[in-house]
Amino acid sequence: MDNEKLDAMRNEHRKIKICVSGAADTTYCGKNALEIAKSLGREIVEQGGIIVTGATTGWPLWSAMGAKEAGGTSIGLSPAATEKEHVEEWGLPIDFLDTIIYTGQGFPGRDILLTRTTDAVILACGRIGTIHEFTVAFEDNKPIGILEGDWEMDETLKGIIEHGHRPNPKIIFDKDPKNLVARIMEMVKKDKEEVDKGGLIKAIKNKDQGGAIRG
Repeated sequence: MDNEKLDAMRNEHRKIKICVSGAADTTYCGKNALEIAKSLGREIVEQGGIIVTGATTGWPLWSAMGAKEAGGTSIGLSPAATEKEHVEEWGLPIDFLDTIIYTGQGFPGRDILLTRTTDAVILACGRIGTIHEFTVAFEDNKPIGILEGDWEMDETLKGIIEHGHRPNPKIIFDKDPKNLVARIMEMVKKDKEEVDKGGLIKAIKNKDQGGAIRG
């Protein structure tokens, strides 16, 4: 195995993980919602990312479908504690997901884990759960992308931001899935560069002071 392939395997965890948040019931998502959701999933993969969803129906499922069609990795975090509960009690799908993590936390707890285990959150057509995921990501200072469309959620979130009276430079609005993903990716990369520099400086200081990595 050549060094390039080995390095890619060793650093797979470095791929940018993007949470896609959206409605499980897409009744109010307007025309072409399926294709738009799939396009969003494809863009995440084609731009080098991994998609993470709430392992549910509707918008998250369609986005995961697009990601898998593009040959990418799709991870789901379920509110259920087991696969049996996920399918039989919650009525949730197991399709288009490489890995499902069964949190056992219900929707509120799952939402927190979902946003915190990713590098950024993209929200589209949604309902109250989408708003919850937005507020958690906002409080955690995550890069947030809001996809504008025929649905009402983009305007709803604009109202929340306006009346929240807390400026946040990490929120991006865009009508084009490709542009939105690219802009979010760029923001995450800048955040990662700052972490890398900070970690390197800390490691150098520890070495100079005779410190050792704990084993």
